Amino acid sequence: MTIKSIIPDPEALLALEPEELAGVILEYLNSTSSSSSNLNRYNFALPYTVKDYPKEYQERILKALMEAWVWLEREGLLAPRPGSRGEWVFITRRGEKIKKSSDLDHYRKSDMLPRRLLHPIIAQKVWSAFIRGEYDTAVFQAFKEIEVAVRRVGGFQPTDIGVDLMRKAFKTGGVLTDSSSPIAEQEALSHLFAGAIGSYKNPQSHRNVTITPEEAVEMIVLASHLLRIVDSKAS
Repeated sequence: MTIKSIIPDPEALLALEPEELAGVILEYLNSTSSSSSNLNRYNFALPYTVKDYPKEYQERILKALMEAWVWLEREGLLAPRPGSRGEWVFITRRGEKIKKSSDLDHYRKSDMLPRRLLHPIIAQKVWSAFIRGEYDTAVFQAFKEIEVAVRRVGGFQPTDIGVDLMRKAFKTGGVLTDSSSPIAEQEALSHLFAGAIGSYKNPQSHRNVTITPEEAVEMIVLASHLLRIVDSKAS
């Protein structure tokens, strides 16, 4: 595999941002032997790397590739090889998981999910799926944890599921309802939980649903908030 075999058009390559071109480099490096001479910044930056491109593009392409190489190092996807001198690197464990440019795109989008702000259980359950780009799975898992928590905290049976479970738990006089709140607020919270489970968990349970990473982030953050509400009922 060569860089040109991944992106034949030099203009298309030069149009990529460093973080986008980084995926091309990782795809290329992961296709070679771990002892490859290309796992060296100096060697990689030699004209041989871009020899298949028209001569008038080669210098600009090398500069673009090195911008992307530096991005990979900054992200911890490439690291200095232990015990070596000079420019030798190795592909990190995180970098080895990125076999294609699309894998890096999923990795980059993981920055969108504010892991430190999420409920710990939500973060633990959804993070791996989100990084892999399995956004529907991540959303389903987040809202499943709400259902599990409501059933546990409210002392419900395993047969109590979904929207009906939320209605039982948060109805006026329900075991998870704050009876000191105005009736309107009690009803609103019941609608919120039932609507969230019905809209965001149930569809993922029954069919394939296409979700953008932006939509997944919003849904997962909502699930985290709802799970904290359930936690507060257990205290």
